[in-house]
Amino acid sequence: MAAVTALPSDETRLDLDRREAACRALALSAGQLASRAFAERGASGAVSLKGPQDFLTETDAAVEQHLRTGLAAAFPDDGFLGEEGGGVLKDRVWVVDPIDGTANFARAIPHFCISIAFVAAGRIELGAICNPSTAELYFARRGRGATRNGMPIHVAATSDYRAACVELGWSTRVPNADYVGALSRILDRGANVRRAASGALGLAYVADGRSDAYAELHMHPWDCLAGLLLVEEAGGIVAPFLELGGLEHGGAVLAATPAIAGGISEVTGIAL
Repeated sequence: MAAVTALPSDETRLDLDRREAACRALALSAGQLASRAFAERGASGAVSLKGPQDFLTETDAAVEQHLRTGLAAAFPDDGFLGEEGGGVLKDRVWVVDPIDGTANFARAIPHFCISIAFVAAGRIELGAICNPSTAELYFARRGRGATRNGMPIHVAATSDYRAACVELGWSTRVPNADYVGALSRILDRGANVRRAASGALGLAYVADGRSDAYAELHMHPWDCLAGLLLVEEAGGIVAPFLELGGLEHGGAVLAATPAIAGGISEVTGIAL
């Protein structure tokens, strides 16, 4: 009787073990590069503006090139989409924000990160967020949970809006009135609202139980994909993003602990 050859699983086909190792290593090395530049910035930091409240530093370009080169060498057939240099979308694509929280970086505020996500067949498979200032690496692999520096993390158990801490991101791509309206309705629910100017870290903090929800009326994919997977794998609820064309066009983002997700969806108008 002829032996039956098992078909390779999707995970084997994608070689996720090798991609995970590369993603972790590159997130850490990019974090080291950013950390050195942050320490040396000052007069030689060469900070410029590329739009209202949208800062550009030399470090963005250097970190993105570091990631682009490393990923291309390891996975030459994969696509790459970066905030600074753009790229080509493919069925398998790395989506990278070299410095999320650039305005913080430019103003010498140590709250910024490197965000890397791997998307295959329209699904986020890997996500890494490195905060070099606190030496924290958040990582998630679909179906295997979320971690901070290798230790499992989980969303908070908060169920009372009066005890909830919500981070609300702001975008020039939507009218100010929409943002102010959402802010007012969240406050009316009794929640505390903060804004720390790094959407990727905001999402990581929801996964880690440091915040109870993150919402933004429009985000680019490089800002949120890694964080969305982190929250999902940490037991949180996330609004559809890729399913609504977020990879191509961006879109609204909502991630929250399960008990308050419905209410935050209602007050922000972001459907789950």
